Amino acid sequence: MNRQKLSGVETQFLQRRYGVSLGRRYVLAAASVVLFSVLGCSQVSGGTNSPTKSELPYSETHLAKKTLTSDPQLVDANNKFGLKLFSEISQNNSSQDNIFVSPSSVAIALAMTYNGASGATQAAMAKTLELQGMSLPEINSAYATLQRLLENPDPQVQLTIANSLWANQEFTLQPHFIQSTQKFYQAQVRNLDFKNPTIANTINQWVAQETGGKINKIVDQIEPDQVLFLINAIYFKGQWSNQFDKSQTAEHPFNLISGEQKQRPMMSQTGEYRYLENDNFQAVSLPYGADGQVSFYIFLPKQESNLQTFHQNLNFHNWEKWMSQFTNRDGFIRLPRFTTDYEITLNDALQALGMGEAFTNQANFSSMGGNLKISQVKHKTFVEVNEEGTEATAATSVGIVATAFREKPEPFRMIVNRPFFCAIRDNQTGSILFMGSITNPE
Repeated sequence: MNRQKLSGVETQFLQRRYGVSLGRRYVLAAASVVLFSVLGCSQVSGGTNSPTKSELPYSETHLAKKTLTSDPQLVDANNKFGLKLFSEISQNNSSQDNIFVSPSSVAIALAMTYNGASGATQAAMAKTLELQGMSLPEINSAYATLQRLLENPDPQVQLTIANSLWANQEFTLQPHFIQSTQKFYQAQVRNLDFKNPTIANTINQWVAQETGGKINKIVDQIEPDQVLFLINAIYFKGQWSNQFDKSQTAEHPFNLISGEQKQRPMMSQTGEYRYLENDNFQAVSLPYGADGQVSFYIFLPKQESNLQTFHQNLNFHNWEKWMSQFTNRDGFIRLPRFTTDYEITLNDALQALGMGEAFTNQANFSSMGGNLKISQVKHKTFVEVNEEGTEATAATSVGIVATAFREKPEPFRMIVNRPFFCAIRDNQTGSILFMGSITNPE
């Protein structure tokens, strides 16, 4: 295989994590940040400046995986959520621009946020994330196992998942919330002085390290009422199992939705692929690494169909059916090299999917600490596909603010000048000790 020198940041990242030197591969990186904002004073219990993430050599990690099994319910939940989210985004893409999202990034960020939710807010998030029927311990345990199974699937493919929690040293979080992020999501915890103007740079440096330098900035600045950043980073780096010959790349026409035709550099290759074709589309799987455990899927609507129709048929049931129908077949593929970036605020999409309460003053994040609600969920991505492989980055930011800033209602007036009901209640147990109707107070 062709070898190429890694950049300094990439080399430091891989040597720091794995202690090995690696040849040129590609990166698929997703970083997600959960931003919690609130006024108040506190501390993070059990905070540490050291990562708790296991750093086993690849061989030991690979051997340990043989005894692990992923929870199909969680995998299905993540896929259902991701497909629903994409469908909601695509329906509202009136500009017909490129869409590129990392549902795994959003799902992990919201799963960690879910650990701080209670009551109706937790139920609404469970419905949106398709986690109904799973207890919180089951969800966390399944994510811990899934993370270990996803990481480093192949000697030629590097995939890591890292989580961290950056807390204002003046804010108190519930101890069990911290413990869950550390135990199940392997999050490292840092207590910081958020009044220090350099803290944003400190957080951004961690993100850059965990994404091989592909995401250099996720926090622009720290506002006065922000007290916590919960960050997830996914890093993937691997070559195509069969790289495209650069000498076969040539300019060919590409038809835009508008009907306009543009010349684009197209890569070409002949070989045996996992392939699917039906009345509506052609699809092919392009694998990475030695055994193809990770693949890049391409779905091409037929000439008489279109991408909008495909989006309408894209759901979990069809996705599972399509995945079972791929078969090995010889063929020729030509696809464009491309680079695109994408940015979206996900508030509307997530509210449409059922977790609207989390954005209101009725939100219940008491298991996290304080009266909180989600203020904004932002998502940014970048992707490049070329002859050697795929490079992609994603960042998700969930902002949480205190509900203490809600507008005060008008003062009420209650004039007890007619018959009334009254009761004496033990509020600790909820027991009503006395009750009665007073129609004629004497």
